[in-house]
Amino acid sequence: MNLESPKVSVDKPAQYIFDQLTDVKNFEKLMPDSIAKFELTGDDSFIFALKGMPEIKLKMKEKTAPNNVKLGAASDKLPFSLEAKIDSVSDDKSDIQLFFEGEFNAMMAMMVKGPISKFIETLATNMHKL
Repeated sequence: MNLESPKVSVDKPAQYIFDQLTDVKNFEKLMPDSIAKFELTGDDSFIFALKGMPEIKLKMKEKTAPNNVKLGAASDKLPFSLEAKIDSVSDDKSDIQLFFEGEFNAMMAMMVKGPISKFIETLATNMHKL
């Protein structure tokens, strides 16, 4: 299952956005209002839970300055990744788009597609909070 957020523009340089996204504690600022839990589990990982959903642990997987940050599931039970692609528009403006890729069976994909789409859209929309 592949999902993508709308592309958002932020009045910050690409390197700044990259630096903010590679510091995992900053993801708390991007979370939706329905966040029930956010906890750092290391320098490169965190657990979060939205109301009514199970906890999800994300871990930093790849970083390519200043254009790409990729997080992945810390568990192999539900393999997925969340990738931020950052495009520099000018010295003080960047475009950011999030991409979700997960391997789910058809039933699971049908159940999680809506909530995950809304979640990554909220993360993208909140990029200005960094």
